[in-house]
Amino acid sequence: MIGQPRTLTQAASGLKFTESPRWHMGKLWFLDIHDNRIKTVDMDGTVETALHLPFTPNGFGFTPDGAIVVGDALKRMIYWSIQGDIQPWADLSSMTRFCLSDGVVDAMGRLYIGDIGYNFMDPTAKPVDTCVIVRIDPNRQSSVVAQGLSFPNGMVITPDGRTLIVAETLGHRLTAFDIQGDRTLGAPRTWAQLPETVAPDGICLDAELGIWCANPEGKDSVVRVLEGGTISDRIQLATHAYAVMLGGPERKHLFICTSDSHDPKEIQRNPTATLLVVDVDVPGAGIP
Repeated sequence: MIGQPRTLTQAASGLKFTESPRWHMGKLWFLDIHDNRIKTVDMDGTVETALHLPFTPNGFGFTPDGAIVVGDALKRMIYWSIQGDIQPWADLSSMTRFCLSDGVVDAMGRLYIGDIGYNFMDPTAKPVDTCVIVRIDPNRQSSVVAQGLSFPNGMVITPDGRTLIVAETLGHRLTAFDIQGDRTLGAPRTWAQLPETVAPDGICLDAELGIWCANPEGKDSVVRVLEGGTISDRIQLATHAYAVMLGGPERKHLFICTSDSHDPKEIQRNPTATLLVVDVDVPGAGIP
């Protein structure tokens, strides 16, 4: 059974546009993209800034030693930070086009991050299916490990560390890759082909290998998908959902990042970001 979504915190607490939620050290950490910050919120709804960023971020995670890894979305640079000191980690500008998307850090400290591949802010720009996933190792070596994707977005790694699953937003599917012994990715396979009404954005994984998907433009704002494509649960909201994360004391709280708009100018004029939370039966699993 799914409970009723309730508001954890909202724009009045300073939120602009929340993305990449991660449950870490007893709090929900997230990017506030249009406020250029990494923030946290506890279960009482108290919001704090963890790190000010000198760029528009996307792609975010934690290394095993607790360092923050975060991308400069538009310059396609990766940075890491310990105790507030921000240092460059990898330059992906020659491997990617226009803007970085979501990413995930594995148990060995390697970041896998997607490439949007085209100027999605330009209404005349046509989407492409030539997007890539780049892997950055702890020694800062970077390489393209997957190609030919259609707007790779949210990513999860299964609890055994053997499979990376990627939301292809414009492909209306979840795509799986075997993580090889050398951390390269095997050939892609369709984990779940979704209906045209579901364009998955941020995703998270539960202990039964169900994947919760934010679906910004759909009637069903959030869906839970099983391998093969069956939709087991649906959540409808009066706003748009962009990312989800399972966290809380038992990881049975589904956090939902929402906003009425993703237009940067509208967000600066009238931010409507809200973090919702809903109780679920199956706890979170895997990474993030």
